[in-house]
Amino acid sequence: MALNQAAGLQGMLKDGHKTFDGVQGAVLKNIEAARAIAAMMQTSMGPNGMNKLVINHLEKIIVSSDCTTILKELEIQHPAAKLLELAAESQEKEFGDNSNFVISFAGELLKHAEDLIRDGLHTAEIVSGYQRAFQKVLEMLPSLVVKTVQDVRNRDEMIGAIKSVIATKQYGYEDLFTGLVVDAAITTLPPNRAKPKLNMDSVRIAKLRGGSIPQSTMLKGVVVLRPAEGIIKKVTNAKVCVFGSGIEASQAEAKSTVLLKNADELLNYNKSEERNLEAIIKSIADTGVKMVVSHGSISEMAMHFLDKFGLMVLKIQSKFELRRICLALGATALVRLGAPTPEEMGECSLVEVREIAGRKITVFEQRESEDTCIATIICRAATEHVLNDVERSIDDGIFAFKTLCVEPRLLPGAGAIELELNKRLKEFANSVLGMDQYAINKFAEAFDVIPVRCSLIYRDNASYERSWLRCNVF
Repeated sequence: MALNQAAGLQGMLKDGHKTFDGVQGAVLKNIEAARAIAAMMQTSMGPNGMNKLVINHLEKIIVSSDCTTILKELEIQHPAAKLLELAAESQEKEFGDNSNFVISFAGELLKHAEDLIRDGLHTAEIVSGYQRAFQKVLEMLPSLVVKTVQDVRNRDEMIGAIKSVIATKQYGYEDLFTGLVVDAAITTLPPNRAKPKLNMDSVRIAKLRGGSIPQSTMLKGVVVLRPAEGIIKKVTNAKVCVFGSGIEASQAEAKSTVLLKNADELLNYNKSEERNLEAIIKSIADTGVKMVVSHGSISEMAMHFLDKFGLMVLKIQSKFELRRICLALGATALVRLGAPTPEEMGECSLVEVREIAGRKITVFEQRESEDTCIATIICRAATEHVLNDVERSIDDGIFAFKTLCVEPRLLPGAGAIELELNKRLKEFANSVLGMDQYAINKFAEAFDVIPVRCSLIYRDNASYERSWLRCNVF
């Protein structure tokens, strides 16, 4: 109870604290922090937006214009700015894109709210006006729809719908990556379903450093970024057996000591174990299996017999990658070491080890099967930073495809929808009585931040002034 009553608040809180009183203190300081984050992010909006170079606490260098990626590395401490970061993260998780719109628009709303506060409006009146404007915007959006995707399996229609999403981060290569994303997504859509839904985990991305971006390709199947273990490096029309455990002789649970008296006993010691392991691998080969995938260690003795019977061998470290291989091949991961049944085996048109840019990878490609559950986009670039940026743009495109499966309506982009909402909201504000009209007018003016940025971004790119944004990002 060493509280100094005379010290007041200063005696209760630790050194280095800050306190603010009244509107001019706490509220405006919070707005100032949020506006600082928004000002930082607005310059990265659009295809010609500037990249940010961020060095995190691990001395890792990140070069990107992706809003969510930058925010994750900033380590924001201010609680008001942290709320904006959480809002951007929620947008990214739900739709995969447009997090910069959330930050920029929120920062502009707070900027106009500060003007209203200085003019004498109470924060409750500002919130009430903003809520009325928001509800009015939701009523207006359906009437502004200019295009609806009729068939998500139509390649040309989907390319036109998500092209601008890719272009915001990979301007100049949007045609290439849009085609790859649409082809991969359509390949993995479930057949014979009236309203298909894309599984995000079905479209994989494999990053290979070396080469140039136009060398990026898409294939039906899975790419494993490691070579096969044995001497067999290629099989075609193969039956594949997947084991969820290692391929080695079983060991006894109890420890024991073996006393060997002569050389013959030493030579005969492991023969029974070798015969059992050889019999197991022979039984696997007799079922017609040409390839074995193992989620665990492979002993040297087992590797010898696998090579002897001409089986291709691949060791997988990740259980998630093993699950994707099973999904792509239609196989079942076995927990027992033995011959699989026909229902437990998978099939693949081509499995081979390829060397790309000095790195050996294993490719599972379904050339003959039209319906496959997994497709992989192989990204090529000269540096790791470019590869990471390409991966983020492809992720945005995949999210856009997934969103269009749920909500196929589209709005005009390049700031056109924001200008129209600005005009209609101001007309609505003139018909409102009371203090809410001031907040509604400011809400309408906040939409100007997008057209202003787009006028800078698109001044040399007239063809992009008819690009599209998804309806439900709002």
